[in-house]
Amino acid sequence: MKTLRLLTILALGGGLAAGVTWSSNERSWFVRAEVTPAAVPADRTPLYYRDPSGAPFWSAAPKKNDHGQDYLPVFDDDRAAAAPKPAQAASSRKILYYRNPMGLPDTSPVPKKDPMGMNYVPVYEGEEVDDGTVKLSPGKIQRTGVKSEPVERRAIHVAVKAPGTIQLDERRVSVIAMRAESFVQKVADVTTGTRVKAGQPLMEIYSSAVASAAAEYLATITSKTTGGVEVYGRGSRQRLVNLDVPEQVIAEMERTRVAPVTVHWSAPRDGIVLERSAIEGMRANPGDVLFRIADISLVWALVDVAERDLGNVAVGQGVTVRARSYPDRVFSGRIAVVYPQVNRDTRTVRVRIELANPDAALLPDMYVDADIDTADPAPVLAIQDSSVLDTGTRQAVLVDKGAGRFEPREVKLGRRGGGYIEVRDGLADGEAVVTSANFLIDAESNLKAALKGFAEGAPPASEPGHAAGEHK
Repeated sequence: MKTLRLLTILALGGGLAAGVTWSSNERSWFVRAEVTPAAVPADRTPLYYRDPSGAPFWSAAPKKNDHGQDYLPVFDDDRAAAAPKPAQAASSRKILYYRNPMGLPDTSPVPKKDPMGMNYVPVYEGEEVDDGTVKLSPGKIQRTGVKSEPVERRAIHVAVKAPGTIQLDERRVSVIAMRAESFVQKVADVTTGTRVKAGQPLMEIYSSAVASAAAEYLATITSKTTGGVEVYGRGSRQRLVNLDVPEQVIAEMERTRVAPVTVHWSAPRDGIVLERSAIEGMRANPGDVLFRIADISLVWALVDVAERDLGNVAVGQGVTVRARSYPDRVFSGRIAVVYPQVNRDTRTVRVRIELANPDAALLPDMYVDADIDTADPAPVLAIQDSSVLDTGTRQAVLVDKGAGRFEPREVKLGRRGGGYIEVRDGLADGEAVVTSANFLIDAESNLKAALKGFAEGAPPASEPGHAAGEHK
């Protein structure tokens, strides 16, 4: 009795919870001790705490259950302080085999140690399930960072990227050229790069051909005796139009009935002067370009799309364009033309995108990068691309069945884009799939299959010859 009392005192003083039990079979008392939170080493931090009764309850901090018992800590090695269990309960579980503690495909029917001196881990009956799932403990799930996400329907955004340059809209460029021999009398204060408005004066021109046509037209419309004046007058006026005399100059002649010595030429549209060749006093021959003016309120982005992406590109699709000069600014437009020719050297197809340019930020020959959104507006079943385990010949995901069980399942995939992949077969809407640490679970599944194969091929533990060989 004194010995029993002394053991009890030592157990309580050393951080052990001691209990005295009478064994009716052996007609004796024995002491059982279990680790309490007071015996947790100071240099180890528990992952979490679990209910000492074995109920599926956990806590992130120390606490007590409804019976006043302290929750037991669970450490990195996945082994918690043991809860009190009857001796018969532990012995009732049958050990199937022992597996390598380092995860190697090596098993033994009897206890043994690996070359590093670590004990092989027992695998009990009931831990192996033939339903194709992998079971992980809560500690391993928390430690490896396993995360799951339900399968949902969403639109897959497949962005086609293409580089290109800004070009002028061919329909918004005007050229001022003489149609008869002329002399430049005066040039307005307009230079290359100047913004001009429609009707703004550019220069004064003297041309003998224009002066002769103007005098003839005035003589015709002022004559009272010439027969067929109306028809002849229309012909004279048309001659002025053919010489490209501005309409406002002709209207001023009809109002004042005076033929001007020089003709004022003005800008035909709003835009920027791209070229000025006119110099005061110069002679301009027919066809000489004196001014070139372009309206850049609408420009083209000509981009080169790879041949493999051509099937996803169509006229009318929305495009986001970023200029390298303005990395934080986005320009929106739509595809206007897909040119019907493939560049045989670069294997690309040119695509024209029309862009609004109200502040003239986009300039000709500026480099741009286009993102063509080829998304199908119809939502499809999709999962994160990190969920897929791709071996090259098959694609699979891990379905979270709950309670720490994960089922490998083969799937058929479709389009990819925006971090998601279309699932065409293998999953149902609402099922949860693992999005992170799935490679670790897949390795656990492969290890389980390998261990099972080794266990089925291993001799029974009752064979004396094999058992003796294991201990050598």
